[in-house]
Amino acid sequence: MSLRLGQLLLKANIITEDQLKQAQGEQKLRGLNLSSVLIEMGFLSEHDLLAFLHKRYGLPSINLSDLELDPKLVGLVGDEFMHKNQVVPVRRSGSTLYLAMVDPFNVSVIDDIKFRTGYHVEALVASETDIKTTINRFLNPTSSIDGALADFEDEGMEVVKSDETFDISELEKTADEAPVVKLVNLILADAITKGASDIHIEPYEKFMRVRERIDGVLYEVMRPPIQMKNAVISRVKIMSQLDIAERRLPQGGRFLIRMQNREMDFRVSLIPTLFGEKVVMRLLDKSKLQLDMTKLGFERDTLDLFRESIYKPFGMILVTGPTGSGKTTTLYSVLSELNKVSENICTAEDPIEFNLPGVNQVQMHEAIGLNFASSLREFLRQDPDIILVGEVRDLETAEIAVKAALTGHLVLSTLHTNDAPSTIGRLLDMGVEPFLVSSSLIVTVAQRLVRCICPDCKEPIDMSPEALVDLGIPEEEAHDFKCYKGKGCNKCSNIGYRGRLSLFEVMPTTDEVQDLTLRRAPANEIRRAAVQAGMKTLRQSGIIKIKQGVTTIEEVLRVTVA
Repeated sequence: MSLRLGQLLLKANIITEDQLKQAQGEQKLRGLNLSSVLIEMGFLSEHDLLAFLHKRYGLPSINLSDLELDPKLVGLVGDEFMHKNQVVPVRRSGSTLYLAMVDPFNVSVIDDIKFRTGYHVEALVASETDIKTTINRFLNPTSSIDGALADFEDEGMEVVKSDETFDISELEKTADEAPVVKLVNLILADAITKGASDIHIEPYEKFMRVRERIDGVLYEVMRPPIQMKNAVISRVKIMSQLDIAERRLPQGGRFLIRMQNREMDFRVSLIPTLFGEKVVMRLLDKSKLQLDMTKLGFERDTLDLFRESIYKPFGMILVTGPTGSGKTTTLYSVLSELNKVSENICTAEDPIEFNLPGVNQVQMHEAIGLNFASSLREFLRQDPDIILVGEVRDLETAEIAVKAALTGHLVLSTLHTNDAPSTIGRLLDMGVEPFLVSSSLIVTVAQRLVRCICPDCKEPIDMSPEALVDLGIPEEEAHDFKCYKGKGCNKCSNIGYRGRLSLFEVMPTTDEVQDLTLRRAPANEIRRAAVQAGMKTLRQSGIIKIKQGVTTIEEVLRVTVA
């Protein structure tokens, strides 16, 4: 329909040729319906699209705002199918099923419904927002966000443009009004209920959206009225004790929420964008902190190797991976295991994500000169046994950490590299001498987080042996290799995944790795030597998780390379 619809809208002078080209380019990048892209970019309103389809094809449109879905009809269609194809069964009359659709010309979906139900299908046109809201309301009955949004329609609040001056006291008063407070509280409560790790509040020219990162993937959950933009952002600033008058510079803060006997720590970051300030809130749930290394995702032999390394009296242990790959959790689990009365443990962190009783944790403050390097120097005067440095960012920090590791201290830290073998090259590039790296580094751990298959809707799937061999599975195992996926259910919000687990690549500094380091050998040579010595790569760790039925092929391909 996309190509046909685009040309029809162009012919009717509803959009311009330039707008169509822009939307088609965005559509290819994001894989959405053309109509959705046109609406999102502000070239077309949902009302105009519905009016056009009704006038051109005589297709009846429907407003779903007050519709209560019949569970029997949803059962006929299937909630997974409904969610995936953005369709809503409205009613049944005799042998006809009336179906609200964003794309009433999607013949394959209509044929599929006919086959599933045995009914004749009549398509009704509904806006994408209506359909998403209705599906979300049915699949997440505990969420009251949609009901709250309905209350805002008549608030009559005016848009405050980014280039206008406004009264700060008025904005502060508006931010404390019941509708704004209620909306922000609902956003926070919804994220906590769904187990989100981050909330993104993003203002654009003609709309504002809220997204949540659940199990590492962002999902759009709502679009509050654009009129609420400044009031919502100001409310978050007030909660975080930030300056609501400052809109030109980035700001950061935090606040604490207690909900259902759970304590949630929210880290708030604001940056100025073209159409207002974007807010990102990171949720730190202390009840979910996993400090048991046996439950992080290590294979048995890999865990034994890692455990052997952390009990060495001195040396450096580095955990690598991108932001959000679980490095901090791994290091905290190490500290939890090593945290004994006989050990003096000091950490330099930015930020301190969780409080660990018995561990001396220091928060970095770059503005006053308290950074990783200066903290490390002071730690060495504090008679430490174990030191954790949040991240090795520069040569100064790296050199002090290496020297501490060589003078009788166990040093733990993180680094941003793609895999374990690349870590050595990264340290050398910083300017650390090869002999210092080879003699101080005990073990390097690379990790990634993959989503776990929802256990309530897990089902086996068929995969061709050729595809499995391409993934890296030995040919002799490919014919009997079993794969699974999540079908999608209410427990996992029809995503098919629930929870996350780490893939690990543990590379000890063997004699051969030391020799290669001294020769400044490239990462591929170090990797080859480590694999020959028994190292499991991230991809191999992922294949083991697929074989165990823990995750899917798509997830492993998403976070690892061959």
